[in-house]
Amino acid sequence: MIRISAPLIVATLFAQTARAEVPQVVTDIAPVQALVAQVMAGVGVPETIIPPNASPHDYAMRPSEARNMAGADLVVWVGPALTPWLAGPLVALSGDAVHLSLMGLPETKLLPFRDGAAFAGHAHAAEGDVHVEEGGETHAEEEHGAGFDPHVWLDPQNAAAWLPVIAQTLAELDPENAAIYRDNAQTAQADLAQLEEDISAQLAPFAQARFIVMHDAYHYFEARFGVEAVGAVSESDATTPGPARITELRAELAQAKAVCAFAEPQMNAALMATVTEGQQVNTGILDPMGTILTAGPSLYGGMLRGMADSMATCLSQ
Repeated sequence: MIRISAPLIVATLFAQTARAEVPQVVTDIAPVQALVAQVMAGVGVPETIIPPNASPHDYAMRPSEARNMAGADLVVWVGPALTPWLAGPLVALSGDAVHLSLMGLPETKLLPFRDGAAFAGHAHAAEGDVHVEEGGETHAEEEHGAGFDPHVWLDPQNAAAWLPVIAQTLAELDPENAAIYRDNAQTAQADLAQLEEDISAQLAPFAQARFIVMHDAYHYFEARFGVEAVGAVSESDATTPGPARITELRAELAQAKAVCAFAEPQMNAALMATVTEGQQVNTGILDPMGTILTAGPSLYGGMLRGMADSMATCLSQ
């Protein structure tokens, strides 16, 4: 007979209880999951609703993803401006959970939507520090994303601002691990500062380079790193463009003498082929979701570095 000591039983039960008390966290997209995973390192692992190879603008949850949301203590998401379809399930499945909308935080720097297929006249670099102050009707508009581009995670300064907020939210749910969350957030902020410095130096030679993108998702990345697209095949919500938009973009591509056209893993590459047909332009891939990367804490930095590498390679040809 194998005898198990009373202290061992107590220790085992305590460990199981401690694990059970770690908040169950669900995030919307892989880049947000990566940021939360950095804060939770050593304590727990957050789940993700939307796979990296899917567009967040229009996605139907699978039963397993709905179950994860139903069991969540905390849901961290960009907000309804990015995933309007998620607002209903969020209330229905996780109404008792804490909901942290990153786009609704006063710390988040926001940029307005750009109009049209061609972006001539958009001085987005000067808008890079625009944000909406908290309080009153103005902040209510911000929380719903009215008039603002929802691809806020592509500015690493936004990510850096979110980390301590995520840590504080987790600390309130799980006081025993509060120090770990806060320390992890500080470490992640330092890593992001170095990442921003590296990418800024890498892309500095391409400040005047002309390029087009698959959909208008890169305003924040462009503004932060001083590069500028001349247009996008699709609007910010990734809707399929009509013939007039494609015609406008083809004309802009030729007039601006763009040197590169960036497709995306999440979108129909045939649309970009239609725009670039017969034109002398290099092609590349920009992946704002980290599709080919392993999910987890390193995905966010790997995603931004991958975008910078792809941009530098295509624009230097």
